Amino acid sequence: MSKTVQCELCPNACVLDINQVSRCRTRINKDGTLYSLVYGKPCAVHIDPIEKKPFSHFLTGTTTFSIATAGCVLSCKFCQNWQISQAKPEDTDTYDFPPDKVVTHAIFHKCRSISYTYTEPTVFYEYMYDTAVIARKRKIKNTIHSCGYINEKPLRKLTKYMDAANIDLKGFSEDFYAKMCNGSLKPVLGSLVLLKKEDVWLEITNLVIPTLNDDMKQIRDMCRWIAKNLGADVPVHFSRFFPHYKLTNLPPTPVETLTEARKTAIDAGLKFVYIGNIRHEAESTYCPECKKMLIERTGYFVKQNNITNGKCKFCSASIPGIWS
Repeated sequence: MSKTVQCELCPNACVLDINQVSRCRTRINKDGTLYSLVYGKPCAVHIDPIEKKPFSHFLTGTTTFSIATAGCVLSCKFCQNWQISQAKPEDTDTYDFPPDKVVTHAIFHKCRSISYTYTEPTVFYEYMYDTAVIARKRKIKNTIHSCGYINEKPLRKLTKYMDAANIDLKGFSEDFYAKMCNGSLKPVLGSLVLLKKEDVWLEITNLVIPTLNDDMKQIRDMCRWIAKNLGADVPVHFSRFFPHYKLTNLPPTPVETLTEARKTAIDAGLKFVYIGNIRHEAESTYCPECKKMLIERTGYFVKQNNITNGKCKFCSASIPGIWS
């Protein structure tokens, strides 16, 4: 009888022989049973401003307890956290942090939420899921920053305990995903639609990389797709690229490109468009009706907040998000 197993977590669909490790480096076939190599073993544990995730419409001004393990389902040439995302678990320094301990620490440090972040939370799915279940019982919210490269069944199960998701929409072509990420665009779009349908608060990050995904026509097509399939209220963050990992030959994203991308998104109908990874007035939140500044941000810090009970303080327009 064959003891080969197939992982059903993400579209990579790894088929593993005995003692073979998955592409994400975090799952192993032991005698015909698939095991996680990272359960309860984060290599990164931090307390962050929620704005760092980034979330601009979720518990603004609060802190979040952030955890990550080694590993990733993709292998993006521009990865900003490649030292741990592309590492084997045994090559990282880890903490002994089972789910109940994560929640206890979040409460102790007065964090309103727990964030599964930094690398790709899909690779520590079981650890994330078990932690999220306990957190929900203890009235702590759960957030995920993910590439969205996950199969429908496990994602649907996770949405029952996830309050907010920021998904990296890395580009808007299959060619870009194949060449730059060793992945595919279609599953990511499916994840975005599912998260929205399951009423998980959704924000999107697009890292704008010079010469690779900074074509304004493609950005316009992406934003029109977002408006049509997810809604004009979904916040989009255009993030500045800095030379990392295998793309050290490229320059940082020009500020003018980010400004043009933001204008393109607004022209495509999106109401909340941000610029990140750089100090910019578009870090702040503006009312789409009266155009006044609602949340003033400098970096990850909130200087003022003019949203009361989910409404603009000045014109009473409803501002979508989870504010309390």
